[in-house]
Amino acid sequence: MGPIMSETEPDVIDLLAGIEKGSRLDRVRAERQQARDNAQKSYQALLAPKLLGGVAAEERYAVAAFVAGLHREARVLAFYLDGLAAQSASQGVSEAVKAEIMRGAADGPYGRYPRGPLTVEDKAGPVHQISEANRRILRARLSAALEHAHLLVFHPRDASPAALQSLLDAGWSTTDIVTLSQLVAFLSFQIRVIAGLRVLAAASVSRA
Repeated sequence: MGPIMSETEPDVIDLLAGIEKGSRLDRVRAERQQARDNAQKSYQALLAPKLLGGVAAEERYAVAAFVAGLHREARVLAFYLDGLAAQSASQGVSEAVKAEIMRGAADGPYGRYPRGPLTVEDKAGPVHQISEANRRILRARLSAALEHAHLLVFHPRDASPAALQSLLDAGWSTTDIVTLSQLVAFLSFQIRVIAGLRVLAAASVSRA
């Protein structure tokens, strides 16, 4: 079972954005306390649930670290790599995840729209495949999860029944796939919020 956060645990977005209690940004976030609380609850539900279900804690943190790395968020990546290590994941798993982040780096988004006015925005891009060496370390299930996470980050409009079938073939149930997709979406949201808060912090400093 993964770590269960208590009511006294720090807000993860505050922690990763470097927000100190009583600061201007702390007050800004307090103005939308319900959104703040919901983001923390989403973190707890996806990364530290009381019941893991079919998705192991190691898988959750490995995917989270991979997504953070694809977004080039070093501090968020380090946080989730620490979480991965706390799940008793072998050093080989962490190194394989970091190697696949390097291999999967891209700019995106890529993909194709259905034929119509938006097809002028079609853009080809790399489709990530885990290397054979790292696939032996990560195994089929986690390898498929990372490939799907890369698809959702860089090719969101290319999601297809075939992509979902790859997860099913690797041992993911339909319920697990929903959890995986929610995790990727949450990480993308969390990272955008953190980036926005950092911009606000920088703007506050420049005006001081």
